[in-house]
This record gives sequence, C-alpha cells and structure tokens, in this order.
Amino acid sequence: MVDQQKLVKDCLRHHTAAQKQLYDLFAASMLGVCYRYTKSMHDAEEVLQQGFIKVFGHLHQYKAEGELGAWIRRIMVNTAINYLKRKPQYQLDLSFEDSHLHPVTQAEPEWKLGMKDLLALVRQLPPGYQAIFNLHAVEGYTHVEIGKILGISEGTSRSQYSRARALLISWMGKNVVNGKKDKYAR
Repeated sequence: MVDQQKLVKDCLRHHTAAQKQLYDLFAASMLGVCYRYTKSMHDAEEVLQQGFIKVFGHLHQYKAEGELGAWIRRIMVNTAINYLKRKPQYQLDLSFEDSHLHPVTQAEPEWKLGMKDLLALVRQLPPGYQAIFNLHAVEGYTHVEIGKILGISEGTSRSQYSRARALLISWMGKNVVNGKKDKYAR
C-alpha cells in the first residue's frame, strides 16, 4: 500500500520518482474518466496529460482531507469539461438548448445491460448530453453544480439529463429484446 501523504510530500519536493509513481498510480483510472467525456482515445489522452499538468501544478492545494484519487478525479473532470468547451469539433455538439426533439419519459427499462454495454451507449450520446449524464449519474454532481460548471441553468441541466436518460432507454429498447439484439444499432 502506498503512503499517499508521503507521496504527495515527495512530489512537492520535485522528486521525479515520486511524480512518476503518482502518475502510474492514477493514470489508468483517470484515463477512463477522461474517455467518458471525449469521443476518442486520442482526445482522452490529451485531457489526461493536461489534467496531470494541473494536478502537479496545484498539488500544494491538496489538503489531505479526502482521498487523493477523488481530488485528482475532480481535476480530470473539470479538465475534460474545459477541453470540450475549447475544441471546435465539440462546440457544435455541445449545445444545451431545449430544442432537441428527444422525448422525455419516465419509463423504466425492464432489462439488465452490462456496464460495458451501457458505457458504450453513453459514449454515443451527443457531447452535451454525455457530459451532463456523466457529471450527474457517474460523478454525482447536483444539477446546481453542473449548471455552474457548464454555465447553464439548473433547469437546463435537469432537462438535458432527462433527455439523455430517455435517449439511452430508447436505444436500449431498440437494441435489447429478450437479452440479445444487434448492439448499438440506432
């Protein structure tokens, strides 16, 4: 087991071995976080790199009051959201308007979908829906917090989340009948 407080102190002393150990300890799981917000592994790796630059640049702000991994995860999520806002290929799809025509439903799916399959469906959501879905359902942010992060209203966050959820349910209904059907065909 790694003594994370000692590791942080050594990183703050600019010990390259400690910095490499911190990176190696969290890189794989944080790449998964970054990948949930982007549409390619290349973009996820770029977000991961930018995120770790921020981690090492702000490590002195870590107060050891919570888990180090949770602190790093929050930096990665914020880095991913900022990346989406800056990149032109995501700008067109990062819309948070209520004009999308996906109906909102309260229907509950009556089947079980594996985590890997569900994540693959989430990755097919438009980036705006995907970001809000991940922030709320996966990261646990409230709609008020999501609104502040994305610069949208709490109501827009709620409606976009509902629409993302409804779209996922719709896709699952089309793709999973009696447990099997063509995966991800929309």
